[in-house]
Amino acid sequence: MADAVVTVFLEKLLNTLHEETRYVNEFKEQFDKLKGDLQLMQCFLKDADRVKRKNNNETLRQFMAVLRELIYEADDILADCQLQSRDDDQNSNSWLTCISPPNLQFQYKTGKRLREINEKISHIRTNIMAFLNIQLSSQVETSAHNNRMDRWSSPVYDHSQVVGLEGDTRKIKGWLFEAKNDLLAIGVVGIGGLGKTTIAQKVFNERDIENHFDRRIWVSVSQTFTEEQIMRSILRNLGDASVGDDRGELLRKINQYLLGKRYLIVMDDVWSKDTAWWSRICTGLPKGKGSSIIITTRILEVAQKMGVQEAKIHFPKFLSKDDSWLLFRYIAFASTGGKCLNSEIEVVGKEIVAKCKGLPLAIKAVGGMMLYKPPQMREWQKTVERFREELAERDDSVMASLQLSYDELPPYLKSCFLSFSLYPEDCVITKEQLVHWWIGEGFAPLRNGRSSIEAGEDCFSGLSNRCLVEVVDKTYNKTISTCKIHDMVRDLVIKVAEDDAFFSPNGISSRHMGITSEIKTKQLAANLKLRALLSTTKTAEVNKIATTIAAKLNECRYMRVLDLSRSIFEMPLTGLLYQIGSLQHLTYLGLSNTHPLIQLPPSLEKLNNLQILDVSYCQNLKMLPPYIVSFQKLRVLDVGHCGSLEYLPKGLEKLSNLEVLLGFRPARSNRTEGCRISELRNLTRLRTLGLQLTCGDEIGDNEVHALENLKELQFLSISCFDSHGSDLIVKVDKLCPPRQLDELCLNFFPGKISPTWLNPVSLPMLRYLSVSSGNTAEMHQSFWGENNVLWKIEALKLESLTDLGMEWMKLREVMPLLQIVNVSWCPQLESFPIEDAGFRGGVWTKEEPHDL
Repeated sequence: MADAVVTVFLEKLLNTLHEETRYVNEFKEQFDKLKGDLQLMQCFLKDADRVKRKNNNETLRQFMAVLRELIYEADDILADCQLQSRDDDQNSNSWLTCISPPNLQFQYKTGKRLREINEKISHIRTNIMAFLNIQLSSQVETSAHNNRMDRWSSPVYDHSQVVGLEGDTRKIKGWLFEAKNDLLAIGVVGIGGLGKTTIAQKVFNERDIENHFDRRIWVSVSQTFTEEQIMRSILRNLGDASVGDDRGELLRKINQYLLGKRYLIVMDDVWSKDTAWWSRICTGLPKGKGSSIIITTRILEVAQKMGVQEAKIHFPKFLSKDDSWLLFRYIAFASTGGKCLNSEIEVVGKEIVAKCKGLPLAIKAVGGMMLYKPPQMREWQKTVERFREELAERDDSVMASLQLSYDELPPYLKSCFLSFSLYPEDCVITKEQLVHWWIGEGFAPLRNGRSSIEAGEDCFSGLSNRCLVEVVDKTYNKTISTCKIHDMVRDLVIKVAEDDAFFSPNGISSRHMGITSEIKTKQLAANLKLRALLSTTKTAEVNKIATTIAAKLNECRYMRVLDLSRSIFEMPLTGLLYQIGSLQHLTYLGLSNTHPLIQLPPSLEKLNNLQILDVSYCQNLKMLPPYIVSFQKLRVLDVGHCGSLEYLPKGLEKLSNLEVLLGFRPARSNRTEGCRISELRNLTRLRTLGLQLTCGDEIGDNEVHALENLKELQFLSISCFDSHGSDLIVKVDKLCPPRQLDELCLNFFPGKISPTWLNPVSLPMLRYLSVSSGNTAEMHQSFWGENNVLWKIEALKLESLTDLGMEWMKLREVMPLLQIVNVSWCPQLESFPIEDAGFRGGVWTKEEPHDL
């Protein structure tokens, strides 16, 4: 991935040269030479990487490895120059300049090392060009073309679409509906990439299956599972965290929850032929009432040992020629509604599809890659030729298509893709953590005036559109919130990441490391060049971090990303992070859901490069220190769900680069040291804002227009949880959001009638609306529009509004663009149908209260 490392570094270098800081200018000649060499090398590094892999050439491999290390070192030097410039600027007017001249030692060492790096890179460039027989005069393809931005930076493919599985799902559903006594076991058996999990998911999510079973439980079984992990996963599905119980107690709890219920359990992707663990669990499961188990596996013997009778084993078939082409069209031509508008390209496309041999995963990977190809015959024919080459090396169309898809990624996306190598098998990953990591390490290129969050989201869309990541959960408006990767995709990711020293499973000699349970001191000792250390534990699991690792953490001085979320510490976190100020290159600090975090340490003040600070779900955090307002580069500040936090420090308006602010609590009128809501007026780059309001004096009479100036704001959440006093209703009613708002979430609003500004005239661009909890019994008259002004809302969520009354037909009239409706725990909405024949393309979720 030398081309990826070069691309990420060049992005930083170009931006830094534009800033013209003191020490960067001091070495401008060397940085310019470096820039010129690397821009030239961008033209052929992608080909060099492909040749290195295909020919297994050790010489070329060594050249690329050395180049990669030199780029990392140059990146660290660039960061040190920026840091030194900032420190000198801070001291320029102080008495220190009289006794301490400019850092001559730093200048000498840095200049010397930059010259050495340039000489070595020039030598490598010459050797690689000679090896590939490249002449400067013949360079036609430019680095700009190699590193072009994606045509589609937003989601264009609906991952819920499936093709050719109607017969499979019908057959399995028939078995499920026929089940009477004992415990029915069904097996779905086939090779990797055939769609076993997709079939099980489709059955699992069908509405009639949902209605038929009282409980539905999905368990992803990794190759390194334990019996206890399986039982805890089942209990999590049933709403029980089950912390601290032994296996016997876990099994008793499972039995208690399922007793007298008709349930469906899916055990997805089982590998182990030793099924004694399943025999023990199965013994504790209640029998009868038509309860069933679906097992997906690649190994027939596994299904048989888990009690599946031969008559209830389903072997998915390869997709037919027509279904293969249909699936490919849905993805490759998603931007034109799944239609191929060029007959010549259709011929080439069908040749590509034929090489996938009816395997859905291969078709999706190639289809996602072709979505980003321009509709030119030359580009499509080139793909056919490369696919042939990959298939010649391995008779495996899935792995060939995945390798080809990786090779064709823009360089900046390769680093993002390899990030998945840190996560354990079947791990559910939050998109937010990925995006924050990519921003923090500079993987997401900032171009064309895009915000950093937008750039990170675009990178995620680039991978999801290419079908390299799988969707796990979406919000009510179909926005992806969590994801994972297929185990065959993970095999490729880990292989490439190990080859290119991005990640190593043993935690040694790599610049990126994941925390899956605990950190070992020796791992950190061998990784002083570590750039990213992230919590990669599975959902509902926690990390245990010993005190002894604190000193080693502080020695990783070039670390950019530190995410210790979902962790328990042996000592107070303030003590563990006492010297965190030594990590002055840190850009992303994640402390979400850590215990015990009571306050942030003083040394944090030194982290002037910090762009993302996440302390959400820290229930014991009582205050943020005043120095937070000095973090000029801060783009994301998340203090959401911090129950003990009363307010944020005064002066927050100084954070002019802030794009995301969640959990903002305005100070009450008697708290002069706290931040008032009026300060939000100056945060003009805010795109996401979460307000936490509890009483009326948090909003002054002269502050009700504080949000109107936020012209970039797209998402606004207003929560009045634990509110008191009727004056808050009046103040919120006057707190007008900006007109361009795209999504609004109103939670725990205490008023009986919705705010007057919640109407299509005041919010003409609103596409997504969520109203949950609270006392709202009716919508204000303005909600229904006036003078034929209609809502542009596409997705609506109404949840836990026990008094809300509303007529379905009236709502349909004022929301003609409505596609998604999610209604739960709203007993007065009797006119809302479960299904509506006129609701074209709609996705319905109408849930009624039920026992847990």
